[in-house]
Amino acid sequence: MELTAEALLDDSIIQDPFPWYAELRDREPVFRVPGVDLALVSTWDCVTEAVGRVEDFSNHLEAVVIRGADGRPTLFDMGARGEAIHTLATADPPTHTSHRKVVFPELVERQMAAMADDVRSVAGPLIDAVVATGGAEWCSAVSNPLPMTVLCKVLGLPIDELDQLLDWAFKGTELLAGTVDLGRMVELGDAASHAAGYLGARLAEAMSAPGEDLLGAVAKGVLADTISPAEAVATLVILLGAGGESTTSLTGNAVRLLAEQPDLQRHLRDDPEAIGAFVEEVVRLESPFRGHYRRVARDCELGGVELEEGTTVLLLWASANRDPHHYERPDEVWLDRPVLKQHFGFGRGIHHCVGAPLARLEARVLIEELLARTTDVRLAESPEPRYVSSMFVRRHDRLHVTVG
Repeated sequence: MELTAEALLDDSIIQDPFPWYAELRDREPVFRVPGVDLALVSTWDCVTEAVGRVEDFSNHLEAVVIRGADGRPTLFDMGARGEAIHTLATADPPTHTSHRKVVFPELVERQMAAMADDVRSVAGPLIDAVVATGGAEWCSAVSNPLPMTVLCKVLGLPIDELDQLLDWAFKGTELLAGTVDLGRMVELGDAASHAAGYLGARLAEAMSAPGEDLLGAVAKGVLADTISPAEAVATLVILLGAGGESTTSLTGNAVRLLAEQPDLQRHLRDDPEAIGAFVEEVVRLESPFRGHYRRVARDCELGGVELEEGTTVLLLWASANRDPHHYERPDEVWLDRPVLKQHFGFGRGIHHCVGAPLARLEARVLIEELLARTTDVRLAESPEPRYVSSMFVRRHDRLHVTVG
């Protein structure tokens, strides 16, 4: 298998990137993509090192991969349309620290645990509708609406806006897909602007009387001058996109693994206490976000490769999570793995995903309810499952299942 620029956007590799990741790890752990000022980092050790060297590898999102006019990957300047506002996942300390303090208290694990009944009340009827018809396209029936319904409650947004919010969320992560061309990037940028306008209006309303939801917490942050209005809106846009994307991807991947592995499914039916461990293995094996961008802040070296200031770097979480030099049995679900949460599925270090507790909760409750309400879950004979065309996220575009 050749290590080429074209491989980045090859649909067969997007659908199954793991053999290519293995080639990267074995041959060029830090791969300078030919003809593009981009480096891919694929091994556990190199990704871990880069995450820890915040002075060398900035989270500022200045450029992303797109499909050029010639069909090859090229870089798109995110600052050209003003998309490069730095907050949360795209910010560095100390800005990142202050922004995280605004939202993190609302998303800590103990807060999320109290939401289990809320998640269950949403998941149950969605699953019952699938059971009633003997099967469905899982994404549109369950994995897409569940996280956004819960997120509306967490954020304090009206549930009747769910379809529009979900559309904005997916278009937000499509900006990072790498497979879209310039024309589509303009369309996606316009959608992001509309989302920002909507969330800015909701924020302005919340500032007059901040509630006890996440929107209220951000409004209080603006009123306290902890975060600027523009940064607050950008934070809400990120929370909308990442919050919808991560759990949608996670729950779809979990159900596919269950459907493909009947022995595993039977084990979890017999031992529901193991569902939490299963969720962690899904996050590791099928990372909702395949990677995240970094920008080289100063000339440096990583994995024996010289990197110049300004180079765009993509840390491949999904590859590091299957590195055989770090993991025993890296390509299988191992419920008794010694350190289950030691993975990059939700990022790592100071930029560890603030919404990870909520994503874990939603996935665990959904699997509990699915197994309790069915006797069998299988993939439909056709059409075959397919992931969205993205080098950035691991979300199903379609996943047809049958249930008994």
